[in-house]
This record gives sequence, structure tokens and C-alpha cells, in this order.
Amino acid sequence: MQVLFIGDIMGKPGREAVKQFLKPIQLEYKIDVTIANAENAAAGKGLTKAIAEELYDYGIQFLTMGNHVWDHREIMTFIDREPRLVRPANYPVGAPGQGYGYLRTLGLKIGILNLSGRIFLPPLDDPFSGAIRCINQMKQETSIIIVDFHAEASSEKVALGWFLDGKVSAVVGTHTHIQTADARLLNQGTAYITDVGMTGPRDSVLGIKKEIIINRFLTQLPAKFEVASGALQINAVILDIDETTGKTWNIEAIQRFTGA
Repeated sequence: MQVLFIGDIMGKPGREAVKQFLKPIQLEYKIDVTIANAENAAAGKGLTKAIAEELYDYGIQFLTMGNHVWDHREIMTFIDREPRLVRPANYPVGAPGQGYGYLRTLGLKIGILNLSGRIFLPPLDDPFSGAIRCINQMKQETSIIIVDFHAEASSEKVALGWFLDGKVSAVVGTHTHIQTADARLLNQGTAYITDVGMTGPRDSVLGIKKEIIINRFLTQLPAKFEVASGALQINAVILDIDETTGKTWNIEAIQRFTGA
């Protein structure tokens, strides 16, 4: 099974990058399942129902979120009824939505688990023990489990990767918007990458207009963030997963770009 996981989709440019690049990538790599992190898909923060539907129409089958999940309060009106969307599972009991879900394709069921880190991010419940509780439940349904760990600190991501080695098919990091060069298979068959990267405006600072961020560093004054425009990029990883065992045979990080 070939699974494509797309890094954080950043605003309208990110959606345009998905529109331009996704179908050719799916054809080139014979992709069976496409998953994407969409916590920045609506103007850089959050997600709306219309934008979720737009991403589904482009060929994405399942969406994960992160610390910006509640930035568009509209999500409260549909997240409980949307089985193709998960938010971090380590939000406290009572938060809307679900922390993991399942995607059915090719006669198989694939589990997707979303977790948030706690270093330099809101202090949610422990993602390590929370992951085990969720995985124990998910294992009753499927051996194929993909974890999106939306976290800031690389140490926290690497630690969770080793902690879950052999328990899940893949641990893919999101949130920092820079694709890391450490895609690898861990010892017991779990694919890992610290950060998948960002899908959106290439000539930017993590998707925001570079002039705004540079001036903020120079002056230390607050500024309204605006999503950049211009050249586009898509960052993703391709996972080659054994359908029977749930172990991963290969992970490949990919990038595609447009001109300005």
C-alpha cells in the first residue's frame, strides 16, 4: 500500500499547491491513500467546512489538525459529524471531535492518530501515554496505523518515534513547516520523519510574508501575520506499508515547486 502524507497546508497558496501537484504525484507513485495536515488551511489558521470539502475534492481522503484546530470556531459545528477529520487525541475529555479515526480503502482499514506535543505548545495531556491508550484501541480494528505528531521540539518528536517503534506503521511530524532530512525506518518497522514540511508559499517564512517576519525580528514589535504569495511548494512523504503486518518497507520525502 502506498500512502501519501502531505505536510501542513498553509492558506490559499497551500490549497493551490495541492490542486496543482496532488494528481500528478498520485499517478506517479500509484498512491492508494492520501492524508494531509490541514490545521493552517484557512488563511493560515484553522479550518472551515468549505475548505475541508475543497481539499477532499482535490483528492485528499483524510485530514489531521494541530494547535490551531479551534482558530475558526466554525469547526465546532461540524467536527463531531466529520469522520474524515481528527484533532489531537490528547485534548482533555470533553473537547469536540475525535483524536483518531479510520479510512477504508482497497478492502482495508487504515487508522490515523493525531497527537500534539507539549514543549513550547499548550500543555495538553501526555501524548506518550495517550498514544498507547489510543493504539491499543485501534489495534483491535487494524494493523495499519499512521501517527501525525504535531509538535515543536525535535527531541519530543524523536522520542515518540522510538517509543512507538514497532507499535505503528509511521510517526510523521508536523507543525514546524520545514521538511527535515531524517526520513528513515526505525528498527522495528516504523517509518519516521521529524517534520514533513509545509505545503504553501515557498518564498516566505514558514508561510508568512517574509517582510513581516524580518521586521518583527528587527523591531520586536507585534505585527499581523499575512500568508505570503508567489512560488508554490508541496512537501510530503510516501509510505510503502505492508498491508498484512502494518510494518513499513520504505519512506521517501518529496518536494515539488513552481516558479514565481
